[in-house]
Amino acid sequence: MWQILSIIGIAFVILEIFTPSMFFLNFALAAFITALISIYVSNLFALVLIFFILSFLSFAFLRPILLKKKHHSTETGISGKYIGKIAQAAEEISEKSGVITIYGERWEARSEDKSVIPAGADVKIVRNDSLVMYVIKSE
Repeated sequence: MWQILSIIGIAFVILEIFTPSMFFLNFALAAFITALISIYVSNLFALVLIFFILSFLSFAFLRPILLKKKHHSTETGISGKYIGKIAQAAEEISEKSGVITIYGERWEARSEDKSVIPAGADVKIVRNDSLVMYVIKSE
C-alpha cells in the first residue's frame, strides 16, 4: 500500500510543478505521510481517513504559510531596480527626447506628464517602455 501512496504523492508533486498554486503540494505531503503510516497500519478505511485529516490540516496550517512566503519574494528586473527610483536628468527631458543617468547607466527618457525637465534635475522613474524610461520631476 505504501508504494501506491508514494506514487500518488509523486503525482501530486508533478501536478504542483505544472500549476504552482501551493494546492497539490498539500495533497502530496499528506500522501507521503500516509505512505509512512501505511507501513504500520493496514486498514484501508483508516488510511483514507488519515489522508483526509492530514490534507485538511495541511490546507489549514501549511498553505497560508507557503502562500505568505511566495508573495514576499523580492522584485527583480526593471520594475524592482528602476521603477520608483530617483535618477538625474543628464540632458533636458521632454515628451520627445531626453537622457537620464542612474546607477552609472545612461537611459533614454521621456517626460510622463509632458513637462520639460531641465538637465541636472532629479527625476522619479514611473514606468518604462522597452529601453525608454518615463519620468516625472522629483519633489
